[in-house]
Parts: sequence; structure tokens; C-alpha cells
Amino acid sequence: MNLILKNVVIDESNALVDVAIDQGKIVKIAPQIADSADRIYDAEGRVLIPGLVESHLHLDKALIADRMPNRSGTLKEAIQVTGILKPTFTKEDVMNRASRALEMLIRNGTTYLRTHSEFDPSGGFHGFETIMALKEKYKHFIDIQVVCFPQEGIHKTPGTEEMMVRALDLGADVVGGIPYNDTDANQHIDLIFELAKKYNKDIDLHQDFRDDYLGQSIGYLCEKTIKEGYQGRVSVGHMTSIASMPDVQLKPIIELMAKAQINVMALPMTDLHLGGRNDEYNVRRGVTPIRKLRDAGINVCLASNNIRNPFTPYGNGDLMQVAMLAIPVAHLGGADDLPTVLSMITTNPAKALKLKDYGMYEGAKASVVLLDTKRYQDAVIDVPARLLIIKDGFVTVE
Repeated sequence: MNLILKNVVIDESNALVDVAIDQGKIVKIAPQIADSADRIYDAEGRVLIPGLVESHLHLDKALIADRMPNRSGTLKEAIQVTGILKPTFTKEDVMNRASRALEMLIRNGTTYLRTHSEFDPSGGFHGFETIMALKEKYKHFIDIQVVCFPQEGIHKTPGTEEMMVRALDLGADVVGGIPYNDTDANQHIDLIFELAKKYNKDIDLHQDFRDDYLGQSIGYLCEKTIKEGYQGRVSVGHMTSIASMPDVQLKPIIELMAKAQINVMALPMTDLHLGGRNDEYNVRRGVTPIRKLRDAGINVCLASNNIRNPFTPYGNGDLMQVAMLAIPVAHLGGADDLPTVLSMITTNPAKALKLKDYGMYEGAKASVVLLDTKRYQDAVIDVPARLLIIKDGFVTVE
């Protein structure tokens, strides 16, 4: 064997087992493994989990909060400020900032990432090209899916559709979109599906990001998903608008989302910061209703969205902190709710990203994280140090 991790906890039973790793795979899990190995590591009863999965992030916009601060804290100013800054980004600038953000993620146990990389005629294409280069540069530390993302809309920004095609020709993994920031949300969705079907790619949209439910397009998106046979292949980030709906209106939408098998990436750090800014009292928190979606059988994930920029002026790339924040915000601290949180940063996003051989079982890829905690149930609430990070069988951080 290459490596044997002895005396680890891998599930709610808190029973101690040994995990053997060879040629990048988990090859054996047993109460005791007596085989020899290049290295034997005694975890002394600590928790071992699959590598964390960051399912929604913007590497190209990371670490710019101090350049032109969003003083009002509103989504409107965040978009304005970022729009001014984007034309100033150079390849070297994006490379340096995105690399720093990636190394934050890696140190905190993230082994898989989906990042939205944007472009438009004024901002240029070099940011996308840089992120694609980083995907290759960091592949031994983290697997990256790149979403081609038209932040400024498509129809309202001439030239963007051609840039979407170019990005897909250059190897973008997922087709992104932002229906609420275009001239017609439904037409935007139609074009996204046209591109996705042509290139056989999954879809990941910034969807209905607002405090109220005016102008929603989630219903149309679900119907389109079912019509095109794309069930399970469409993900949405934010989805804050449905948090403002009474149950009588929300229930049929959630049922339709479940039928379309929509994946939802909840982004509490950003949505708490930007939401409810015009409320004078009983300020809305604006995070998508995680428990209601989960209870309806919808695949719900937790993600960071941004790290220290006008949309989210904090964060250090630690998904455990994102999950910990979601526990009180989304009422996930109950006895039946807390056990579902860890999966929102591991197996749920792995499902959304269609990761192969992911998990903690014999035959799975050996991309795992050893936590400095000894009770599986405390894996999130301890926000434990990551003692050992293994990617495809190799120790990358210790």
C-alpha cells in the first residue's frame, strides 16, 4: 500500500477503522489492516471525510474588496463597483489573486471546485483564459470545473454570445447564465439551453437573486429543463427570491424544482451581506429556504460565492465556516437537521458536479481530509483544523 490511515472515524457510528490507500484509490476499509505500507499514519480516533466540494465560487473576482469598497453593502453597488474594476484586471492580476484564493481553499480541505469565470466585451477574455490555465496548474491539488459566465447578460451586451461560444470551444466545463440580468430572462434561458445541448454540457445559473419574488424565471427554467430532458443537469445559485414567498405560492414551485431535479447552491455569506438592505425593520435575511428545499428532496449545497470582494467582503476559503454560518441562519441546528449539514459541502455538491468515484468507500478516489475532531457528529460545529489533506492518494497538505 502507499498509505494506511489507522484508527479513523468515517461515519456516525464513531467506530474506529483503518483505511488503506493505493494508486490513488481507497482500496480497503476494515477494523484493522495489517498490511505493510510506504507510510502508516495513526489518526488516534480522528474523523476522516471525503474532500470538501466548493460548488459555486468566482476565482477571477477574489480579493479585490479594498480596491474600491462597496460602501452601501448593496447588490447594486457591488455590480457597479465590480463593473468599474473589471476592465483594469490583467492576466497577471487575475493569476495572482486567483492563485491566492485557490491556496486558501486547498489548505482548508477543498479538493473539488466549480468556479464561474466571466467575460464581456469591455472586460475582455483574458480572465477566463487565466482561470483555464490555473485549472491545469493546480490539478494535482484540486479538480476544477470552469463555468463560462456572462455576468453582464447576453442579449443586452452584444458580442457576449460569441464569447460564450469561444469559451466552450476552449474547454469550458459548464454553461453559465444570469437570467435576471438580461433583457428577457426566458430568452436568456433558451439560449443557454441551446449552447448546452450543442456542446453536451451541464448548466449552472445565477437565478432570481433578489429580496422579493417579482420577475421570477425559476418556473420557466424548470419547465424548460423537463422539456429538454435535462433533469439533474441544471444547478442554480442564490435563489433568494423564493425565501420571500408564502408557502401556498412556494410549494408548487418547490414541487416543480424537485420534478426537474434542480440542484441548489445556497450562498449564505453573500446573501446575508447583500440582502434586505432596503428593509427598515424585520430585516429579511434572504437566504434560500434550505430546509424546505431539502425536505422536498432537492439536492441542496452550501458554497462561498466570493472571497473578499464587493459582493462578499470577507471569507477565507473555508467551507466549514460557510456550513457553520448556515446552521443558525437556516435553522439547521435541530437534532434531525444538524446531521444533514456535512453532506451539503461533500456528497450533495459532488452529486451536482457529477464527480466520479467520490466518497468514503472501497474503490473511491483517495481524496480525503483528516479533521482534528473525534466525533463524526461534531465535524462541522467544531470547525476543526484540517490535519491531513490527501488528493488522489497523495498528501498535499499536512
